Amino acid sequence: MIDVIQLTKKYGNFTAVEKVSFNVREGEVFALLGPNGSGKTTTMKTIVGLNLPTAGQVLVSGMDVQSFPREVRRLVSYLPQRVSFPATLTVREVIQFYGRLRGLTKKLADELLEKSSFNGFSDKKVDELSGGMIQRLGLSVASLPGAPVLVLDEPTANLDPQGVVRFREFVKQQKREGRTILFSTHLLPEAEELADRVAIFVNGKLVALESIGELQRTFLRTKTIEDLYLYYVEKHSHEEI
Repeated sequence: MIDVIQLTKKYGNFTAVEKVSFNVREGEVFALLGPNGSGKTTTMKTIVGLNLPTAGQVLVSGMDVQSFPREVRRLVSYLPQRVSFPATLTVREVIQFYGRLRGLTKKLADELLEKSSFNGFSDKKVDELSGGMIQRLGLSVASLPGAPVLVLDEPTANLDPQGVVRFREFVKQQKREGRTILFSTHLLPEAEELADRVAIFVNGKLVALESIGELQRTFLRTKTIEDLYLYYVEKHSHEEI
């Protein structure tokens, strides 16, 4: 569903991502792990067409993101690391607005609002919401029908424990509905519980690509995913890009 092929992204003399290759299969949950500044966000922005690659290629459903930007945008729903909405709109108006962009009827948008557990908050304005509630609103917008691929950058940022539990339920439900999900996280247990595979980035390079099932059969019998993560980060953190 998503093919990243020898992706390189440079900003002047700084290389943010270097020769990264991986694929995300249709219906798979795929997690990107890595320290701050390791290249996760740059990679995700390139996948959704917000960054132009310096070299390499990104395909979504076989279409080059640069060559077919409109077609790819119809397939992908993106939640940025820092999500924002117009401050004077209510939660209901935000959902209805983005629903119209997806061609949904007002009734379907309202049904999604109910499923999103915004009881008592539907008519609150965005500037009255907490950071966690805005993040939940962003997830609701991302889950609007019509896009088979979800790309979520740090989706649990600002969420309280209850919000994290709801995020887990959200991902599992989206997978049951057949969606392909790529997300980045610093919460390693989230990756272990939700992801089919994980990719670990350090210094702009992909240093590990592992199946959770294989990890559980081998490494995770005696270690934790935190141990695995720290092993790769410490091993590669002093390498030059």
